[in-house]
Amino acid sequence: MAFEELLEDPVIQKYLHELVGPKGMPVAAAPPDGEVTDEELAEELGLELNDVRRALFILYENDLASYRRLRDEDSGWLTYLWTFEYEEIPEQLETEMHRLLAALEARYEYEMENEFYLSEEAGIRFEFGEAMEFGFQCPETGAELQPMENTRLIEAMEERIEQLRDELGVESAEIEV
Repeated sequence: MAFEELLEDPVIQKYLHELVGPKGMPVAAAPPDGEVTDEELAEELGLELNDVRRALFILYENDLASYRRLRDEDSGWLTYLWTFEYEEIPEQLETEMHRLLAALEARYEYEMENEFYLSEEAGIRFEFGEAMEFGFQCPETGAELQPMENTRLIEAMEERIEQLRDELGVESAEIEV
């Protein structure tokens, strides 16, 4: 898939934005053909050099950019020539989705296996054992802890887990309710 096609995808735009932030997005959204220096990018995009360098380094850390160094024979200065490598973005997004699915499944189990109590005034949730240790009273406000129903949260998690499994083509192990 070409850079232009990748960058038209709102999911990929969001992914890049999450990585580099608003200041780095112009860098991520304007990959040049071939190699470019950080100074050239800063000038071309009208950005601070440090913001460009930060975005390039984040892209590099996430295997979305690479560089090669050239040493100036006269001055000894190093010049970094950057190349953008967005071909791996779809695979990286899939890896992130697998990570999210695993985290959601773990959280789902936690929600299913525990009983919770809530201090509405303090906005704090306690597991049964913690609530029992505090005598079912909020340690901050002294108010009585109320049993908390997490059915809506569990249902929302079930729905999202199924969506992710469908998107990833992962066999749907029946979620036990």
